[in-house]
Amino acid sequence: MGRVTAVTSRARKNVAILGSTGSIGTQALDVLARHRDRFAVVGLAAGRNVGLLAEQVQLFEPAFFTSAQDGSEGLRRIAVESGADIVLAATDGAVAFEAVFAAVERGIDIAVANKELIVAAGELLFEAARRRGSRIIPVDSEHSAVFQCLVGEPMERVAKVVLTASGGPFWSMDRAAMRTVSVDDALRHPTWNMGVKNTVDSATMMNKGLEVIEASRLFSLPPEKIEVLVHRTSVAHGLVIFTDGNVKAQLAPPDMRLPIGYALAYPDRLDDAGGMRAEDPLTALGARLGETTARLEFHQPDFERFPCLRLAYEALRRGGTVPAALSAANEIAVQAFVERRIAFGEIAEVVRDVLLETPDEPLSLVAVREADARARLQAKQLVARCSLEKSATAANPRG
Repeated sequence: MGRVTAVTSRARKNVAILGSTGSIGTQALDVLARHRDRFAVVGLAAGRNVGLLAEQVQLFEPAFFTSAQDGSEGLRRIAVESGADIVLAATDGAVAFEAVFAAVERGIDIAVANKELIVAAGELLFEAARRRGSRIIPVDSEHSAVFQCLVGEPMERVAKVVLTASGGPFWSMDRAAMRTVSVDDALRHPTWNMGVKNTVDSATMMNKGLEVIEASRLFSLPPEKIEVLVHRTSVAHGLVIFTDGNVKAQLAPPDMRLPIGYALAYPDRLDDAGGMRAEDPLTALGARLGETTARLEFHQPDFERFPCLRLAYEALRRGGTVPAALSAANEIAVQAFVERRIAFGEIAEVVRDVLLETPDEPLSLVAVREADARARLQAKQLVARCSLEKSATAANPRG
């Protein structure tokens, strides 16, 4: 990406959403409902929440809609046959990979909120986008922040980008205590309202590790030019440090509707994306920072207490299909933790052990799929072993 530029356009856009009943999908529809003069919802793809999908279809009247029972072909039809100008990729995991690639091959713009897609196959996706003239616009608040800071700036003058992290619910807890925290504890995020997997990833800081890999793909930056700082109030979402010493930062209340609205309207902006008047964001920021102070505090992350962040940097440096294995193994481990089959501290251990068995191999979409499948199988085997050991300990507590 050489330079990000913006040209104002007020043309009505056709929008298709992959993952319409999830956290990002429902917030996107909240934005779109207030801007029917700007957008038309032409396609909705849901998972298994067909009841909510039915409500969405009744409200927005898209010509195309599908659910999990239609599989990957249903997702592909929504992405490429609905007449969308922009597709919001808001599913978890690898289920929508083929649909997104198919849309890019048609030259359709993608608003991407799927970490796994960019982490596992970002290099291939951006290569296809450049070839077909498709724009990939980030939705994650941190990448949206960096993207906005880079508008009009030459990439060769970027010294470093900084992604901020809330630190999750366990920022001040010691590592030994963190190992056995409950699922309920992990889901108590201090600032953001997200889905289950993203909330657990925030607690382990794997979400920030995946975002480091995403930033590398989105902005063509090496790992040493991407830094993570913990910022507990979630007001500053990203910063760009330039070679002349100047720093740009993007500040906003912690409301995902803001980066969603920016991505859907890009290169324009909406008059209202988060359901507040123009003056209200300053009030909201003041409330986040405290009435008597306007300090912005940042802290270095602890890689020992949050080993998932270190594993993500390692995967990025190794490259190839290793990030795909990292993402797949983490998905299986998080699911096992949520289902109470492994402990919180074992999430990182499962991912670490999968990476130790992951070979360095050239990148291709076939290789990504194979690495994803292999890592999932290895992670499931490791989870089964952990569960067996836990059962044996419970049956014989004295050893």
